[in-house]
Amino acid sequence: MIALILAHPHVFWLSLGGLLLAAEMLGGNGYLLWSGVAAVVTGLAVWLMPFGWEWQGILFAALTLLAAWLWWRWLSRQVREQKPADATLNQRGQQLVGKRFTLETALVNGRGHMRVGDSSWPVLADEDLQAGTRVEVVAVEGITLRVRSC
Repeated sequence: MIALILAHPHVFWLSLGGLLLAAEMLGGNGYLLWSGVAAVVTGLAVWLMPFGWEWQGILFAALTLLAAWLWWRWLSRQVREQKPADATLNQRGQQLVGKRFTLETALVNGRGHMRVGDSSWPVLADEDLQAGTRVEVVAVEGITLRVRSC
């Protein structure tokens, strides 16, 4: 078996790369992806231009580190360029700040409810407002929308 690997080292690297990529598909964490790609590239390089096992190991290690560094660099750039809208993801109340609605019922003592889409939100205002008044959401206090007439 060792004689076969020594005679055809590219088969070893391509097999190792395939096994690492298959293991990555089972786990899906990304840890084995870049080592698998580096092993496949090393196997292709050894197949095209045979060289000693020492240089094969160095090439594999260098490609693994390079691929992981490039991935880290790309990923950190993606995180920095995230859209500000992502900051309010899953924060429905915060997404409503600045939006305008029409009151269906009057606010008594500055309190009441307002329909937003298919839900009803508790509303707080500094003054009593009549039904049909256009209001703007200016803040969210817990689950209560603070509004003002506009």
